[in-house]
Amino acid sequence: MEILQVFQITPDVVEALERLIPQLTINSQPPTEAELKSLVSSDSSVLLVACVSERSNPIVGILTLVVYRVPTGVHARIEDVIVEQTMRGKGIGELLMRRALEMAKESGADGVALTSNPRREAANRLYRRLGFKPWETNIYFYKF
Repeated sequence: MEILQVFQITPDVVEALERLIPQLTINSQPPTEAELKSLVSSDSSVLLVACVSERSNPIVGILTLVVYRVPTGVHARIEDVIVEQTMRGKGIGELLMRRALEMAKESGADGVALTSNPRREAANRLYRRLGFKPWETNIYFYKF
């Protein structure tokens, strides 16, 4: 298993996101090739993929790390952690998470935030096992 940062959008990356995004949510469409190019060219976002070489499409997991500066310091968030359903329970999510945590620390962030649906029990167990703690706060969302 290899964790790689995506710098160029290939057909394999597009296909992987088309396959993986519906496994996370039915409320969002997979990104277009143009949207993926915008994502990987941004200074504030990193797209990581988990690859295995023995499959026809080697990408079996993704994670997005967002690192940005605000007046109070460097902040980091992990978003859209998805592992192929048939590959779950093999440590792929943990490898993605550990690489993202390393990258956030190297970027100067003092910690990393994430949100997770309570129904994603295995994911929530992983986050706690890695040292994430529930954060008591109000989350607000303004929908356009």
